[in-house]
Amino acid sequence: MFRGLNQLAVDGKGRLAIPTRYRDLLMERCGGRLVVTADPSGCLLLYPFADWEPIEKKLNALSSFNPVSRQLQRILVGSASDVELDTAGRILLPPMLRRHARLEKEVVLVGQGNKFEIWNEPDWQAQYEAAGELPEMLNTALQNGELPEELKGFSL
Repeated sequence: MFRGLNQLAVDGKGRLAIPTRYRDLLMERCGGRLVVTADPSGCLLLYPFADWEPIEKKLNALSSFNPVSRQLQRILVGSASDVELDTAGRILLPPMLRRHARLEKEVVLVGQGNKFEIWNEPDWQAQYEAAGELPEMLNTALQNGELPEELKGFSL
């Protein structure tokens, strides 16, 4: 299970050192084989290979005649790249994906359960600040009957 925030740096060659607390787990789960892909929200998604495979199969099973499905296939599957942890615990982020997420030096690695999100620091900060609007969004959704079923009765 991946959770928490890590402020990291991408080196001049595009390598990102995965924090040591995740390395052993990644070696156990996938032998250090990972998949990194573009997320439509502007970050990168980093999955252990075994967790990515079922997602890719589901995406590929979607109808290519549906424009939304086709666009998701293009972005998520079309930009997916296999990466491996090197002996120093780093992964090499492909240049195209670094451009997509505007990754330069300072990045934030965000644990999301079975995957990580990789954000450039200013974009992550904007996401974090936008979360302050969540109570108002939830109230509006509740009043309009638009609250997702899985959030009804949810409690922290």
